[in-house]
Amino acid sequence: MINKRLLIKNLLAHNDESSFYDKKRQLNLHTKEGKAKFVKHICALSNSNPNNNSYIVVGAEDHDNEITGTDFYDDSRIQNLVNAFLVNPPHIQYENVPFPHLPKDRVVGLVTISPNAKTSYFKKNAHTIVAGTAFVRLGSSSIPADAANINPNSTQNTETVTAIENSSHNSIEHTLEGVMDFINNRHKDMTAKYKVFKELFVVCWAGHKKVVKGRTYFSRVDIELINEQVKLFYSALDEVSIEYTDDSFLITEYVALGLNDKTSYYPLEQVRISFQDNGYYNIESALLFEPPQFNRKMMFHIYNSNLTLLDKLTKGIALNEREHRDMQNLPHTLMVCYLNGFDEARAKLIEAKPLLKAYPDGSIYLSFKEAMRVLRKMKYDKTTV
Repeated sequence: MINKRLLIKNLLAHNDESSFYDKKRQLNLHTKEGKAKFVKHICALSNSNPNNNSYIVVGAEDHDNEITGTDFYDDSRIQNLVNAFLVNPPHIQYENVPFPHLPKDRVVGLVTISPNAKTSYFKKNAHTIVAGTAFVRLGSSSIPADAANINPNSTQNTETVTAIENSSHNSIEHTLEGVMDFINNRHKDMTAKYKVFKELFVVCWAGHKKVVKGRTYFSRVDIELINEQVKLFYSALDEVSIEYTDDSFLITEYVALGLNDKTSYYPLEQVRISFQDNGYYNIESALLFEPPQFNRKMMFHIYNSNLTLLDKLTKGIALNEREHRDMQNLPHTLMVCYLNGFDEARAKLIEAKPLLKAYPDGSIYLSFKEAMRVLRKMKYDKTTV
């Protein structure tokens, strides 16, 4: 079983970016350009490594490998993004890996691209990339290539990648230290527990516990698969219920939505981790979200009021006390507007990111990130992007 934190360290220590791994400070999948660049690198790494895994590390500086971290990114449907743009898409997995020196809400992203015997190329235009284009890695660059001339049997990196992965295997010491650190250091102010599955896997979870109508919920939840040093779930806002058996661990996430300070909790997503006797596990997710629908006339008024708030922020006009309170709800209100047929609301929310990030109350930018997370889940749950 590979310890993903060790794997990241070994990749960064090996050498600079190469034909089997890339590193990024962050991913930007909110824009067409950002999506195109991400898929381009997936395409190039896959084509250059048909017989071994290849990787992208997210949250490290290019010039000195400093691990600065990135936001927790929990979208298991990122595979759908790759499938939408590529012919013969490789299987990819995005994992969030905590590091001791990073804040709780910061991780290092690890994208694993599995071997793919078929050449990948773009099935449709993506930003400036023309349909039919294939890419390969030349050193640290992803460059266009003739798909017909790509060698599907290349083994140039197989020995090196295998050696790096073999040196990244987990140990009992790493597992025990991970459990103790999770419970006694990082989450000593919360209800924290652990559960061993199949005598192989250790899952730790922590959160603020509350019981409503006999059912237990957690907020500010953090869940990790300690063996692999992978953060399975993190949320600063949403409510979560947790259930488990001897074979599986079930996470059901709820999101608070509403208007005019009246909120209700709606099931967002259910994630089941199933553990097997042979040392493997599967993660399956199902989107449960059914957006609330409100009166169209009322929504029109609320939408315009939020646009007025953003206009004032853009122009540097001071807000009154009531408007400051309305800012607390702005990200989720624009999300509700988008889910109720105001198609431009999502774009308006994305455009407002710099304004919300600079706003003195940091909880508003946190609310923005949570709203974008919900919208991203809904978008990638579809088969097209």
